[in-house]
Amino acid sequence: MTMTTPAYMDPKKIHSLTLHCAATPEGRDVKAATISQWDIAKFGQVSYHIVVELDGSAVRTLADDRRGAHVGGKNTGNIGICYVGGVDAQNKKPKDTRTEAQKATLRRLVAEYRQRYPGIVVRGHRDWPGVAKACPSFDVASAL
Repeated sequence: MTMTTPAYMDPKKIHSLTLHCAATPEGRDVKAATISQWDIAKFGQVSYHIVVELDGSAVRTLADDRRGAHVGGKNTGNIGICYVGGVDAQNKKPKDTRTEAQKATLRRLVAEYRQRYPGIVVRGHRDWPGVAKACPSFDVASAL
């Protein structure tokens, strides 16, 4: 599949921030570029605006003014942040595998987006109506 240019999204209309996990096994050091390659192969574009790697690095993969491909039918006005991990080491069960560095980066990013876009709603992928996934493998409301 070839990559398409993601659609423009008016930054003044950003209303949601959705946290995701990459569903990669605990401890596997998958880089943001690899996740983006997987997304291009599957969806024809990069899915997430930021990917948080195991060391806590926040890698920008899509500009905020571009629509991602991370919550089916709910991507307009929605920023997607994904952390590497989310599944146990055996790749069988959802698990909160965030490193301390990832937790700190996610807290910082959420705070920055809340400041940049007052009133933004922060939720996990699984918190969207009709989504039957464990992603991001932790409870966003209580963790952030």
